[in-house]
Amino acid sequence: MHRKAHVYQHIVVPFSFALLLLLLFVPSALAASAQHGHSVKPGSALLGAKKHYLALGDSLAFGFQPDLSFSYGYVDDFFSNLQSHGVKDVANLGCPGETSVTFLNGNCPAPYLRKFPYIGSQLNEALDYLRFYAGQVSPVTLDIGTNDVKGNINTSNCSINQTQFTKDLATLDYNLTHIILPQLHAALVVNGKVTGDLLVMNLYDSYQNICPNSVAFTQIVNQHLARDVGHYGTIVDVFSAFGGSTTPNPHTCTYTWMCSIFADIHATTKGYSVIAHAFEQSAGY
Repeated sequence: MHRKAHVYQHIVVPFSFALLLLLLFVPSALAASAQHGHSVKPGSALLGAKKHYLALGDSLAFGFQPDLSFSYGYVDDFFSNLQSHGVKDVANLGCPGETSVTFLNGNCPAPYLRKFPYIGSQLNEALDYLRFYAGQVSPVTLDIGTNDVKGNINTSNCSINQTQFTKDLATLDYNLTHIILPQLHAALVVNGKVTGDLLVMNLYDSYQNICPNSVAFTQIVNQHLARDVGHYGTIVDVFSAFGGSTTPNPHTCTYTWMCSIFADIHATTKGYSVIAHAFEQSAGY
């Protein structure tokens, strides 16, 4: 019997560099989006909920809050909604600090915060779960990427290590398009048919009120995420749900902990509820 029931950050770039990257990447991202069906209305081709919900990702999936309240994450909220659609349980594998690299290879930076520990990488655990409950899992949710690139920002002066950012973003792209998404998609295919929905959230921007030039940077990462997800799944637009590019963003202090004594980028209970609602809207169930 599979006994594992397991239960996420942001960015900045100088304005001129952001404009250059937008010119370089947005057209190709939009072209790839059209090629892989991103013009399709979210939820229009989804299969719907099944018995099991599998949640994957970093500290956002885990539901981290700096006041040590870990029971009000978006996975918890989304699962509450899914129960009305016949979902019986949730396996939340989220691990705080997870990057696309540790997602593949293991060694999550905060394994002691996983609600139920597992051996090996999150990806392997997820694949085992999907094989064990073949054809019975939908949706699968994923948030990943912030920890891959957030270390490149210096919030004291809003500067970024441009060379390292480009390298880290390329690593994220590769890990998603060559390994993570294809393998999750393949595990959802049973007898030649896709049996579950894969929903991948983009990034909100916690730093936009202290570093307004961060917005363009976040948008670049989100363009890459949309292109990477392609035909494998559906992008959940959390960026817009959190206020989008509006600066100053009036939601930052209520949806995140940035204005608190913690000055923390994680979502508040209200913010997690907003993320969950974005998942519900994209899923259509």
